[in-house]
Amino acid sequence: MKSQDIRTTFLDFFSKKQHQIVPSSPMVLKNDPTLMFTNSGMAPFKEYFLGNAIPKSSRISDSQKCLRVSGKHNDLEEVGYDTYHHTMFEMLGNWSFGDYFKKEAIAWAWELLTEVYKIDKSILYVTVFEGSDDKDQLSLDQEAYDYWKQIIPEDRILMGNKKDNFWEMGEQGPCGPCSEIHVDIRTPEEKKAVDGKTLVNQDHPQVVEIWNLVFMQYNRKANGTLEDLPAKHIDTGMGFERLCMVLQSVSSNYDTDVFTPLIREVETITSARYGKDQKTDIAIRVIVDHVRAVAFSIADGQLPSNTGAGYVIRRILRRAIRYGFTFLDQKEPFIFKLADALSDQMGDAFPEIRKQASLVHNVIKEEEQSFLRTLDQGLILLERVIETTKDKTISGSKAFELYDTYGFPLDLTQLIAREKGMQVDSVAFAKEMEKQKLRSRSASASETSDWTTLVEDEVEEFVGYDTLETQVKITRYRKVISKKDGEQYQLVFNLTPFYPEGGGQVGDKGYLESANGDVIYITDTKKENNLIIHFAKNLPKHPSETLKAIVNKESRSLSASNHSATHLLHQALRTILGTHVEQKGSLVSPDYLRFDFSHFSKVNADQIQEIEDFVNARIRENIPLQEQRNIPMQKAIDEGAMALFGEKYGDTVRAIRFGKSIELCGGIHVTNTSDIWHFKIKSEGAVASGIRRIEAITNRAVGSYFEELDKNFNDIKALLKNPAQPVKAISSLQDENAALKKEVELLLKEKAQNLLGEYNQQLKEINGVLFLASTTDLDANGIKNVSFELGNKHKNLFLVFGSSANNKALLTCYISKELVDEKNLDAGKVVRELGTFINGGGGGQKFYATAGGKNPGGLKDALNKAKDYLL
Repeated sequence: MKSQDIRTTFLDFFSKKQHQIVPSSPMVLKNDPTLMFTNSGMAPFKEYFLGNAIPKSSRISDSQKCLRVSGKHNDLEEVGYDTYHHTMFEMLGNWSFGDYFKKEAIAWAWELLTEVYKIDKSILYVTVFEGSDDKDQLSLDQEAYDYWKQIIPEDRILMGNKKDNFWEMGEQGPCGPCSEIHVDIRTPEEKKAVDGKTLVNQDHPQVVEIWNLVFMQYNRKANGTLEDLPAKHIDTGMGFERLCMVLQSVSSNYDTDVFTPLIREVETITSARYGKDQKTDIAIRVIVDHVRAVAFSIADGQLPSNTGAGYVIRRILRRAIRYGFTFLDQKEPFIFKLADALSDQMGDAFPEIRKQASLVHNVIKEEEQSFLRTLDQGLILLERVIETTKDKTISGSKAFELYDTYGFPLDLTQLIAREKGMQVDSVAFAKEMEKQKLRSRSASASETSDWTTLVEDEVEEFVGYDTLETQVKITRYRKVISKKDGEQYQLVFNLTPFYPEGGGQVGDKGYLESANGDVIYITDTKKENNLIIHFAKNLPKHPSETLKAIVNKESRSLSASNHSATHLLHQALRTILGTHVEQKGSLVSPDYLRFDFSHFSKVNADQIQEIEDFVNARIRENIPLQEQRNIPMQKAIDEGAMALFGEKYGDTVRAIRFGKSIELCGGIHVTNTSDIWHFKIKSEGAVASGIRRIEAITNRAVGSYFEELDKNFNDIKALLKNPAQPVKAISSLQDENAALKKEVELLLKEKAQNLLGEYNQQLKEINGVLFLASTTDLDANGIKNVSFELGNKHKNLFLVFGSSANNKALLTCYISKELVDEKNLDAGKVVRELGTFINGGGGGQKFYATAGGKNPGGLKDALNKAKDYLL
């Protein structure tokens, strides 16, 4: 059975069991402060388990894209070494929200596996929670045991401990016992030699868990105690890749048709062969696994970066790059070439990977190019570390510095060290790594108390589209203590005018006012698990009384101007640059707006002006806002609304229209485009390959901008003695400056000619080569002229010059072309290696190259080192 058919069969089965089939949510989470990525099938449904929202169906099934690389579920370092752990994986699941429970979940799982998929019952084992004698004092899950023994021999029902058979969402929240279904796909000989039940949960590659049935019946409170949930839920997750392994009768996930097309593509590109060598196999598994995780993250809206979720994606991709670099001898970008094969393979089930294939291709290629340059620089730095290491052990602190500062991986450091007959103090490296993790954990550590419920209120109503103030009741609150923000309170109201951060727009600020005039300031508003949470430093003296909630009108108005301007900007970009433009991210704050979009080249000055003119024309047209709330998603799309990149939409949506601009959006907007006042682009640049970023201002910020321009203009006029025609005066100054530059260039040429004789006298012969390493006060052009003049006189010349100006250093190397061929010398390599002394780098041709740096003090050491190339 092909993988596509396996997925379809699962969803069809539960559709017939009256489950609503829903599409996979994005793998990248945007409005959940507790998670960066969807790390389990149930993550998109947390709000239902927590009781913060009511599902449209009490039975749901899907195939969810998941990513596990950080936090509790950290599988990254295992990926590639075994054959069943992955970063990105699909989780087939079925859910019941207060509907059916253990009996049906167990019966249907068994029916699907044994009657539909036809898996041999004799190779299946199940586990049941055995209870615990810790503070929870939980008993055996007798109910599950009794249901299982009706359909499977009792000797195949195994007891599982709390680690394996009690599932918890986190330190707080819904949890419960679970039953795992394991499969034994070993050969008959192996099964005869070792009983399969002894290998369950022992990390055996052919005795693996394929399905986990979680019975959510408890809630874990902040103090660690358990209480019964008012409604009991089912949360099941079956590993799609493992199921394919079983049904396709192979012994590894990587031998299924989920991975074999990618493996064949790697073989074609690299000429490596899978199945011939263990190190090669691990490298190929790492690459084909990681490209899936990276590609789907990019397709879901998360680009690689240096912070947060973006850093995780960059880390995954760099791990794949270095395995290709080290074990497949790939010194040029190649992983990006897998994007098309992935799109062809999975585009039907996940259309976003096909739609964003070009973006995925371009971003991965640029990231590969960047990291390969980093690896090249790291190799030079490692050579210096090896040269300065007196014994045969590279210190753990030095290895960690290479890793932490320059991104140079430990395993590559160890590999190169072994080739040099050395080793790395990996114990000390691990200590440095643990210190860093402790610093990170300490900085982000927080303590969250249980919710204190004041009023039972199922639905918190947002009224902020229509009003900025209203009477509210606090329905619940909790205290949160963190090192970063200190002690805060999180408040939930029965209704609220405060807009929570989302859709790129920052959360509202404002205050609560009690009947006697006491004020509590709201410092931020966010959304978590469908709850609008208001942050305050203090709790009202009387939390149960009715309070007046008031949004900061000025900040809200400025945010609205910037948000509406992003819609007009999006329309302008698609009109002027082309309909290939798509929004890839945004930030809307009271101070400015930031808009990321797909485009293949720099937006030139004329286009910037045209975009500004387009937006300002719409502002001057006084276009009124046309808002449609709670309209069917498909109706909005049919009317021309744009659904934005990486966003998750419900069945009903809100559509925002300004003239011909219409988008799905939950944010705050002006009532008329004239309220924006004016639009001005401050900057435009690249974020990643094929992704551009515009930063712009509107409203009051534009006024301040023009005031500053006017002040600068008057200051310039004053410096020019207030000429009647400032532009003409500056043009005259530029002409005068150009003439003076020509005079200086002539003087420098004369100086270089005078120095030519001196440098010629200073040449020394080393092993048949005329050598000179010297400082000079010539500029770059002067050095180049002198080098080539000397090169015309001598055919065995090796020159290195060092110069400095404005606290910056410059190294220049000239090597006669005859020496380049005879002695295999390379000026580019020379300046890259010597450039480390001046904290810089560079390159060029084999016979002439330059390197710049920030440390002129290192020139002396660099010049002293230069002669070693001839010894």
